[in-house]
Amino acid sequence: MEQVAVGVSGGVDSAVAASILIDKGYNVEAIFMKNWEEDPEYCTVEQDYKDALQICDKLNIPLRSVNFAKEYWDKVFQYFLDEYKSGRTPNPDIMCNTEIKFKEFLNYAINLGADKIATGHYVRSEHSKNYFQLLKGKDTQKDQSYFLHSLNQNQLSKSIFPLGELNKNQVREYAKKKGFHNFNKKDSVGICFIGQRDFKSFLKQYLPACSGNIITDSGKLIGEHEGLMFHTVGQRKGLNIGGIDSNNSKPWYVIDKNINSNELIVGQGNDHPLLYKKYITISNIHWINGNQPERINNLKAKVRYRASDYSCKLINDDPDKIIVEFEEKQFAVANGQSIVFYDNQTCLGGAIINSSY
Repeated sequence: MEQVAVGVSGGVDSAVAASILIDKGYNVEAIFMKNWEEDPEYCTVEQDYKDALQICDKLNIPLRSVNFAKEYWDKVFQYFLDEYKSGRTPNPDIMCNTEIKFKEFLNYAINLGADKIATGHYVRSEHSKNYFQLLKGKDTQKDQSYFLHSLNQNQLSKSIFPLGELNKNQVREYAKKKGFHNFNKKDSVGICFIGQRDFKSFLKQYLPACSGNIITDSGKLIGEHEGLMFHTVGQRKGLNIGGIDSNNSKPWYVIDKNINSNELIVGQGNDHPLLYKKYITISNIHWINGNQPERINNLKAKVRYRASDYSCKLINDDPDKIIVEFEEKQFAVANGQSIVFYDNQTCLGGAIINSSY
């Protein structure tokens, strides 16, 4: 009987994942990860741990608690701060999965004697063509393959995703029938393991804010920002510059950031041409099966989690500068975010966005 360590967070997804594995005959142990030491009012870590305990008591499985706060700070949060400091928009959830859930947690579980780990992610995996593939979750609204695109063959070979074939409503119904008290618990939001909070106030605790000018794409000064780190390309809310142009009622959007001059560049309307980019330069490219796909001229990709997949091709004539050319211009491409590649339902891998034009 395979021994599986399930990352149980106190939420409904991981609770159902553990229950499904028990029903399938696995020998299951639950592990609760604590990865942030401060501000329990935001992290809700105490309540989450109580919820996890109640679930494990009902399932009659043991629950261990492990603290990865130092590893999280060193490998995820410091990266998060460094990226914002450089004017980019990072995605800490991706780094959290790569460095904490599927590295620190995986190694910890294997050292305890587990054969595999399991999580409540809405993705699927299968072994085909002599390697492990990461597939989109059946629930298109909850599919989380974007956040797991940097997993490698070893990590996938030791991971199980029990919720991949289910949608969120089915998961909640399953939990309700099982009598789980958290069947209707809200999904966690905010930064991975840090929770939902006022982002600007939170970031100010760690990085000095440097105010500067807000200018239009034609160079006209129209306001002042509190710090470039608080803004990202495509942002509409929180600019405080409404009503500047009485002849144009379209909302203002961030279209670029000039790091050297500390200027925030804005334009009106989500149809502003400077918000749409056809070419993206990338770095740190990672392919899940270890090899670049043969069909580099016929790929699909998305430039943010909630985006659709769009046709594109790779141009890598220069090994120091890989370019993605999209068939259709992409809205609000943010430096520091991830671009993730797909072949139909298969997640192929991804990279970091460096620039766009």
